[in-house]
Amino acid sequence: MLAYDLESTVHRPRGRSWPGFRVMFVIWLAGPLEAKKVAELSGMSRAAVSALVATLEKDGFVVKDRDPNDGRALRLGLTTAGLDAITSDFRAHNAREQEWTDALTEDEQHTLIDLVEKVTARSVQIDARQRI
Repeated sequence: MLAYDLESTVHRPRGRSWPGFRVMFVIWLAGPLEAKKVAELSGMSRAAVSALVATLEKDGFVVKDRDPNDGRALRLGLTTAGLDAITSDFRAHNAREQEWTDALTEDEQHTLIDLVEKVTARSVQIDARQRI
């Protein structure tokens, strides 16, 4: 429900998608990196990232460059327009998330954070599957 709400109220009105936001967000946080690493960090398949990058590149948000350390590899980076878009999109995304969590008291918000961290930490103990 939350993901659908964020996509329909924040990302689609801006002409983008939730998966496109995730790709741009990863590049924004990590800096230029290979597509396979973007896929790993975003939890998407390499094929999905490849398709999204084609659209994001066509829209002028993402650029592909040769990796200076490995001439065979391509790095994905944000253009100036991409940086402007992800910064603006993140602010709107974060504001909408805050609208959702405003239903909780400050103590409840801290409890929620603690519980999510506890469940996330458990993923190592149960050898949770991850897209790699």
